[in-house]
Amino acid sequence: MGHNETSGAPDPLETALAWAEAGHGVALATVISTWGSAPRPVGSQLVIRTDERFEGSVSGGCVEGAVIVEALDVIASGGTQEMSFGVADAKAWEVGLACGGRISVYLEPVSGSQAPPAALDMLRALVDARSARKAVVRITDLDGGDTALFQTQEQDVAGQISRRFNVAFPGHALADALRLDRSGLVEIDGRRLFMYVFNPPLRLFVIGAVHIAQALVPMAQGLGYDVAVIDPRGAFATSARFGSVRLIEDWPDTALVAEHLDERSAVVTLTHDPKLDDAALKEALGSKAFYIGSLGSRKTHKARLDRLFSLGFSQHTLLRIYGPVGFAIGARSPAEIALSIMAQITQVLRQGAIKPDSAA
Repeated sequence: MGHNETSGAPDPLETALAWAEAGHGVALATVISTWGSAPRPVGSQLVIRTDERFEGSVSGGCVEGAVIVEALDVIASGGTQEMSFGVADAKAWEVGLACGGRISVYLEPVSGSQAPPAALDMLRALVDARSARKAVVRITDLDGGDTALFQTQEQDVAGQISRRFNVAFPGHALADALRLDRSGLVEIDGRRLFMYVFNPPLRLFVIGAVHIAQALVPMAQGLGYDVAVIDPRGAFATSARFGSVRLIEDWPDTALVAEHLDERSAVVTLTHDPKLDDAALKEALGSKAFYIGSLGSRKTHKARLDRLFSLGFSQHTLLRIYGPVGFAIGARSPAEIALSIMAQITQVLRQGAIKPDSAA
């Protein structure tokens, strides 16, 4: 997504669809630009229905009240509206945005007697894409109101956007937005197009229900990852040790095959047991997972690479494994090791592959 909500938070799009299908008039508010210390990033969303119930956030509570009032007018009229708040505006002080930031919010109707019929179809398409783990980008002409959805796995998406909106849409802007999960305004020849990136949720598969995993799981969840712990040893993988996180008591290779690893998936092996770790690595190396890491000393990692090489994996393929996993920060405790792992995963996600020998 353009902005990943913390794992477990209600998804505004799914909420909007459920409310619309239940017969409520619904509007969607999206942060389209920010300046300074704005409290919520571009792409943050708030969904509002006619009885003033809402989910999500566009400012962490500062301007929600004002946005909700205008959203009711949008539902009634079927039109769109753009709202801006900043410290120079008296209204911003009235609603509480006195933190030095500035935001612009785009309001559009999703359902209601005046809403365009295509609005609900668009919402269904977005929710379906997320359910199917398909990355899509929505382009909206903020001044003309035209909007369209594009599958990012198709060929020449920037060209498709250019033809659809009759502009020279920059391919590098689209590529950067997808890689960084960053929605934003693109201004071309005086036209303002809002590019909303809807990437599938990030996933982390932790192999081994060990002590480090207990520190790693909540850290990853806090960063928006859907986390699963895979360990066939029932005594280790228990809800008493891991709370409500998804536990898979199966052999790692079998479990990972069933999960269909994709470009939004990361795998970290922590067991020190070659029977479990190697099984996971063999499957991960044949997948599109963006990150593969394995715990152990340099000596242990060399032996691991030798075993995998003997199974037919090339030296180039084996460079995909970050081992020893994590950055060299002098970590001692499980929490510090988990921190080094999540920092490395984040860098690979946002900046692309790094040299494995930078790990510790």
